[in-house]
Amino acid sequence: MVSDPGPALPHPLPGAIGLSHLSAYDWEAADGVCGGSPHLHLVCTEAYVVTGGRGAVQTLSPDGYRDIPLEPGSVAWFTPGTVHRMVQGGDLRITVLMQNNGLPEAGDAVFTFPPEVLADPEAYAAAATLPPGTGVDAEKAARRRRDLAVEGYLALREALTAGDGGPYREFQRAAARLVRDKVPHWRELWRAGALAAAARTGAQLDALATGGDDYLADATAHRTGPTRLGGFGMCGRRDEYALPGTTLPYEGK
Repeated sequence: MVSDPGPALPHPLPGAIGLSHLSAYDWEAADGVCGGSPHLHLVCTEAYVVTGGRGAVQTLSPDGYRDIPLEPGSVAWFTPGTVHRMVQGGDLRITVLMQNNGLPEAGDAVFTFPPEVLADPEAYAAAATLPPGTGVDAEKAARRRRDLAVEGYLALREALTAGDGGPYREFQRAAARLVRDKVPHWRELWRAGALAAAARTGAQLDALATGGDDYLADATAHRTGPTRLGGFGMCGRRDEYALPGTTLPYEGK
């Protein structure tokens, strides 16, 4: 039996997912690769649906290091704990589908900063936070953040490709420590969003099984558009949408 999920979000997207559009950064990093800031999510699976251009997503996981090509029509997704880095290959454009809408906005992402930054929550917050807006100062801060994440990422990748998974696993542990205090709030968002959406489906199935269809009288349609265009995110310039459950400034993509 599903426990009481609490108050439900009004009319979320299917499965209470999050949605955004990304144009991958074309800034060159220290290793000569153009792209975004490597990071992982703690409790959200993320999917890329490629709508234009070319590129790749580099991942670190217990599977090792992978470089997954991206082209129009490709779909790539990665589970919690997978470090991922979007790579620009030419006009790469992606629609991002994110599990548990609201959790990424509440901080379910940790950059691959070097260990000394991860060990200090104040230093981490200072490095991860961008000034508001889309001006020159925000762009400079986003590039500094990306470069610091790439610095830590390259060390993790080098160790993992050499057969040493210790630094990668320690990064996962450090990420978990950084977000632990946020878990009660995340649980509230999950209960009101993804869990409530699943519970509604269960209630509808129960109604249909017993001859009830009154809930169909609430059928309706919705439309929305981007509320911010070209914001500086983790992976690239991000078009954001105001969806049920997304109530905080986005700390991720």
